[in-house]
Amino acid sequence: MSALELMIWSMAVGAIGAVVAVGLTDLVQVRSPGAAQGLVYHLGTLLFVLLLGGVLREVAPALASPALHVAQVLIGPLCSALGNFWVRGWLSAHQRDRFMSVSLQVSALVTPVLGLACLALPTGQQLPAAAALCLTNTVLVFWLGLRGWLLGDRLALGIAMGCLLMLPALVGLYALAMGLPGIGAGLQALFALCAALCAAVIGMMLWQRNRHERRVRPEEATPSQLDPVTKLYSGISLVKKLIKAQRRRRRTRRDGAVLAVLVFDTERVLAQAGSSGLNEMFIHLATRVQRQVGVVNPVGRYYDRCFITLVETIHSPAWLRTLGLRVASSLRRPIEVNGPDGQRVELRADIGVGVVHLTSDPADVEDILHDAQRMAEAARRTRSRTAMLDPQTGELVPVEHANLGPRRPGHAAQVPHVVRPHPRPGRA
Repeated sequence: MSALELMIWSMAVGAIGAVVAVGLTDLVQVRSPGAAQGLVYHLGTLLFVLLLGGVLREVAPALASPALHVAQVLIGPLCSALGNFWVRGWLSAHQRDRFMSVSLQVSALVTPVLGLACLALPTGQQLPAAAALCLTNTVLVFWLGLRGWLLGDRLALGIAMGCLLMLPALVGLYALAMGLPGIGAGLQALFALCAALCAAVIGMMLWQRNRHERRVRPEEATPSQLDPVTKLYSGISLVKKLIKAQRRRRRTRRDGAVLAVLVFDTERVLAQAGSSGLNEMFIHLATRVQRQVGVVNPVGRYYDRCFITLVETIHSPAWLRTLGLRVASSLRRPIEVNGPDGQRVELRADIGVGVVHLTSDPADVEDILHDAQRMAEAARRTRSRTAMLDPQTGELVPVEHANLGPRRPGHAAQVPHVVRPHPRPGRA
């Protein structure tokens, strides 16, 4: 390796090291699992470039050649597997898209096994096999990132662009490791630049996604778009997002859902905990809703006692039953807030959850929101506090009684009566 080539790859290593330093600072400040995962991912990327770019061989020539070769073969599949496992979480694939979720999960399990299998090949074929494995995996994640973007996740496009930059970087790094001729300083500079930009783009996307998850705050929103109390989307912003989602749904033909959460008996909470305690309760409820539906699905405060969440895609209609029950169960758990005298007060929110199944058929946004609130109002009279329209009968029923497909044993007997539709609830 010439001095110029060493300088090129040292600069790439330095740029990736800067991304690692930012990730480490973020981890020290917030100590979240997402920040830890991002840091380990970028450390793996740094080690990958060090091993295959030749920098490590130049700065530590005493390293045993056989051990270095084994590390070069294994590092790519290992990083790919860890990346796929965490990308599945970052894209909330388990909530958004079954195919995306299964593809990332299977590839995360299979890739390291195939990486180990590469060592069973003749020595001259090991690195080419590992390169083919990593390139195939990167193309897969690129495609799934685009798929997530088409399903409404803006940050998924950043992941896809990072993978697109990764492809030439992989080609160049494996070519260098295999000692292929004809790779001059100009090409190496291009490969190194792609590697550094890839780390920077993916690092930015992960930081934004982790920031969103920590703060329960939409990453693209401006302060004017946010509810001042919960820091979720405001009513106007929610309506705009729902309109865009409905347009997207006609193109993607994917089912989704809208959930409305109504909070009742706010006067009782106000008497117990005061206005600050009531607002604190709303913040806790908002956080719980966001955690249950995932950070990729926007949640907002439609008006003072009504929360609305848009679930862009669902696995199946039957999954709505699980989602509705899970949200209601989470919101009914005790909440501790500060009372007027500074003492902690335990509250239980009186809530109802309305679930609307969205299909590719055109539907007016105002009607969707009206129906969701109507169902949330009716849900207050059910044991599960969750209601939706039965797709078979068209009646408004407890969600566990809706004919949505297979259900867990025991759900059928929880609520003995059918809830009938009733007029639209008034706004507080």
